[in-house]
Amino acid sequence: MQVKELMCQSVAWVDPQDTAQGAAQLLAQHDVGSLPVCGEDGGLRGVITDRDIVLRCVAVQEDPAKTPVHKIMTRNCAVVSPTADVREAAQIMASRQVRRLPVVEQDKVVGILSLGDLSLSHACDMEASAALSDISAESRHPEM
Repeated sequence: MQVKELMCQSVAWVDPQDTAQGAAQLLAQHDVGSLPVCGEDGGLRGVITDRDIVLRCVAVQEDPAKTPVHKIMTRNCAVVSPTADVREAAQIMASRQVRRLPVVEQDKVVGILSLGDLSLSHACDMEASAALSDISAESRHPEM
């Protein structure tokens, strides 16, 4: 099964110049934990997570209303192709310790694949379980 068969195609995203506050509002509005950060060309520049906002902005007493996303986003994030096999996506999630992957085609974000998407497919139950287990084990023991 290919990633494009499971991914979510409607993707909210933020511009690198948007504020952390604006990103947080979008996260809340869409009830998600991360958003791709895209330039005007639709190209992926990074990912902003609720955790990025808390640890890289709020915890260091930066003003979320004035802090641009590009200052606190995660760069060099893992991505997957829409034509990749979902097992490959699950392996990427496990090895990079992420629960969501931007799906990129021709340098443009075309979707998001989440661990939840993998778990909805009975064909991917084992891969999703293995990825979640790896991600959860790593977060419990970050020194490993």
